[in-house]
Amino acid sequence: MPVFEKEILIPQIKKFIDTNHYSSLNIKAVLIDMDGVLYDSMKNHARSWKMTADKYNIPSDENEFYLYEGQTGRYTINYLFERSFGRKASEAEIKEVYTQKTDFFTSLGQAPVMPGAKETLLSVTAHNLTPVLVTGSGQDSLLGKLDHNFPAIFNKSRMVTAKDVSIGKPDPEPYLMGLKKAGVSANEAIVIENAPLGVRSAVATGIFTIAVNTGPIDDNMLYNEGANIVLQSMKELSNRFDSIIKTFNLFK
Repeated sequence: MPVFEKEILIPQIKKFIDTNHYSSLNIKAVLIDMDGVLYDSMKNHARSWKMTADKYNIPSDENEFYLYEGQTGRYTINYLFERSFGRKASEAEIKEVYTQKTDFFTSLGQAPVMPGAKETLLSVTAHNLTPVLVTGSGQDSLLGKLDHNFPAIFNKSRMVTAKDVSIGKPDPEPYLMGLKKAGVSANEAIVIENAPLGVRSAVATGIFTIAVNTGPIDDNMLYNEGANIVLQSMKELSNRFDSIIKTFNLFK
């Protein structure tokens, strides 16, 4: 057995089972984030949020938006307004600001597919696991590309987006909805995430969470939110995926 599985993954699976009081794991579904996981889009998201904040005279740092990834646009806008103006944004302001952010995001060009993402999804289906998209994004420019970039992987019945939730990440709501759409329990799924708030959401749902650190954040931020393991790229995940699933199968 490879060193990673023997020395890192197996102890983490055992700890996860004990912590959540599961009798076993039987992985049937993979719940997958989109930005920073399937697409290398977070640079454009962070940049477009910064451009939007500047337009509305809201002090911000571009890198801070990596920390807000996963939450809905409404949540981010309200946070910025409360921090800068001492109040929540009105419905009209939320619509206006998010439209501006979307326009800036679109103007930055199409985000490329994350290296290793397609290979990972092909491995998911090769293992007869159900893939479910769970994203805090509502960007049609990305959502509309999914079938083109990852044909026959996702369909609308297996997608949770910002348009489907009332609260969003870091609340467990999106991943609870993802479990329901997959038709599985928490001990029958794994999550692939890259954002601290997304990890928090998944962990609160009781799902084993693989964090892939594709942004300018420290691994400890992902571990502190409860990530069970942290990998450094989707390419690394794609290379390890078959072995990871075989290791999980030891705990059925």
